Amino acid sequence: MQATQRTHTLVDTFIPGQGILRAALLVVGFSFLVALFAQISIKLPFTTVPITGQTLAVLLAGGALGSKKGATSLGLYALWGTIGIPVYAPSQTAETIHFILPWSGTADPFWLLTSGGYIIGFILAAYIVGYFAERGWDRAWNVTVAMLLGNVAIYLPGLLWLGYLISSGSLDAQLGFKLAEVIPGSSSFEKTLVGGFYPFVVGDLLKLYLASICLPGAWIILGKKRN
Repeated sequence: MQATQRTHTLVDTFIPGQGILRAALLVVGFSFLVALFAQISIKLPFTTVPITGQTLAVLLAGGALGSKKGATSLGLYALWGTIGIPVYAPSQTAETIHFILPWSGTADPFWLLTSGGYIIGFILAAYIVGYFAERGWDRAWNVTVAMLLGNVAIYLPGLLWLGYLISSGSLDAQLGFKLAEVIPGSSSFEKTLVGGFYPFVVGDLLKLYLASICLPGAWIILGKKRN
């Protein structure tokens, strides 16, 4: 399966134009969308990594904006939390299930968070999905492949960073206890999978499916409006 030549992204087609202001508004807007979806969260008792809706927003940002704007948008999201703007998922001290309001986002340098690797993965995922969207993959069934690759790009740095924190005996930055003490498992590798992979697979597949419907669906709607 080969990527075809570059085409316009969904945003470029729906909101045509050039200029720094337009690009900045799009980048900021989608980074806020990711922050918004981060506030849809479920806290699990055996891991400090919450289930959130932001993976869906990350995939949509990459698919709609394209590779460079998508990655820039997610880079901005990472920067916001690092400089003190509460855009990350709610703290483990928040309620078990949280839906956007009241806003309970957290703000810490992402490298201090157990979910910090996933935040780096968001940037990679947006670029990958955007790359294939620029080549028309967001208009047909193979968008699912692009979304799957994007998810892999999220998991790899996420699990590597979480595994490092577990094996090194690091403390959770927000709660002050060792990760290895709360995440079950007989080894650091098993704890990493239990704490950062197994609980999220089903939900991420569902979000992948939704994103794979939304992008081609938006192209269909746009085509009908033009006709």
